[in-house]
Amino acid sequence: MFPELDLVILSRLQFALTAMYHFIFVPLTLGLSFLLAIMESVYVMTGREIWRRMTMFWGTLFGINFALGVATGIVMEFQFGMNWSYYSHYVGDIFGAPLAIEGLMAFFLEATFIGLFFFGWNRMSKLAHLVVTWLVALGTNLSALWILVANGWMQNPVGAVFNPDTMRMEMTDFLAVVFNPVAQAKFVHTVAAGYVSAAMFVAAISAWYLLRGRHLDIAKRSMAVATSFGLAASLSVVVLGDESGYLSTEHQKMKLAAIEAMWETEPPPASFNVVAWPDQEAWRNAFQVQIPWVMGLIGTRSISKEMPGINDLVASAQRRIENGMRAYAALERVRANPDDQVARAEFSANWQDLGYGLLLKRYREDVQNATPDEIEAAAFDTVPQVMPLFWTFRVMVALGFYFIGFFAFAFWLVSTGRIENSRRFLKIALWSIALPWVAIQCGWFVAEFGRQPWVIEGVLPTFYAVSGLSVLDLVISLLVFFVLYTTLAIVGFRLLLKAIRKGPEEPSGASADAPGVQADPAMLTAH
Repeated sequence: MFPELDLVILSRLQFALTAMYHFIFVPLTLGLSFLLAIMESVYVMTGREIWRRMTMFWGTLFGINFALGVATGIVMEFQFGMNWSYYSHYVGDIFGAPLAIEGLMAFFLEATFIGLFFFGWNRMSKLAHLVVTWLVALGTNLSALWILVANGWMQNPVGAVFNPDTMRMEMTDFLAVVFNPVAQAKFVHTVAAGYVSAAMFVAAISAWYLLRGRHLDIAKRSMAVATSFGLAASLSVVVLGDESGYLSTEHQKMKLAAIEAMWETEPPPASFNVVAWPDQEAWRNAFQVQIPWVMGLIGTRSISKEMPGINDLVASAQRRIENGMRAYAALERVRANPDDQVARAEFSANWQDLGYGLLLKRYREDVQNATPDEIEAAAFDTVPQVMPLFWTFRVMVALGFYFIGFFAFAFWLVSTGRIENSRRFLKIALWSIALPWVAIQCGWFVAEFGRQPWVIEGVLPTFYAVSGLSVLDLVISLLVFFVLYTTLAIVGFRLLLKAIRKGPEEPSGASADAPGVQADPAMLTAH
């Protein structure tokens, strides 16, 4: 058993490593693409050359970041076949569809128009180039949409059934997969978080220039765009995150209970644990500070619905495991005799709990003969680790409210013309540059770690989805990925720092803010 568990842990660790490295670059790509479109729109409407210089400067940073995102993202899709082969076999018909669309439509749209963005400045009209820039932003966000449709299906598997003849999940309703409420909520929440990241990135670099008295014309305008965009985005993140929490009440009750360290079912309206110290061995909180009603309002949108606790959810999981045993036994009979209609009818009545029956595979192969102790152990396996989920979620939420306060105050400073002289705030802005990424990584940790022990919620246990690799294979590949991705990150950060230190090219001749001024060709070719 232990080598198998080691294989699962290493497979999860490798995917987590590559995913978290990749998601260093994705949020900035999502947000900067729209900021570029906004800046170039101002240039086209006003004709002021400074807005073109701004677009080209931030576009250079966008290009570096985009290249690193592509390099780190391609490997992730190959891992489904390499490290998670049974997962790919089991749900490839559903999961593969949005990934294929992402590759064929969104990625190629994005890549094509990025080329036109960088090399079309002197070859296209202003309006045509602006259309290209907006298409870059659209393609970037479409790419995220299809990835999150795939991930949302893992959180809430809709529009699919298990076929006992092929031993696979098969899609029955593509539109249900695309318009899965969990996927749509994840998409808007994720892209809004990316907008916050880009706004903070632009604000922090602009603050650095203002503190050093460099490129003041571009820095002040960039700060104005970033603060207004960031304020709207940070407010959206909180609202959309609340919607994600509400959907978890419907589709991922155990995850929500673990996030809130809610061991017992809360009578309506449920209280919110502001701070607590979850003790998973004692199955209670060592201490907790609560706010009445808040969790009920967030989780149920009412004051009359109870919030199920971990203990009751474990009991519910135990009942579903018993149904899953019946489904597994019926499936075995169907495989032995495909014409056994009684077995097919019994399987059809219980197949939605087959995944719960597969949890018993950790304890024995003949699932249908599991003992009460094994059923109980499998039911307790449905509880994720509460402590890391509880505190990671609160770090994310605290940062979310910090961003609202930060951008609101920054917007006020910009609006009143005080931003350039507010050196203390500019230093805060500079040192806040990494905080959106901390919040985003916390969010992904909550989403993925909180789903355990499922790779697909209620359908396929994580330990059952891995490839039959050796532990040595995974250790070697994990080390290779770690070294390679760390090298890419260092190279990428050095390129970004070099471009930031150099700054935007200064105009020559007439005033940079005068309409209709032609840029120096040397400035254009430099980008």
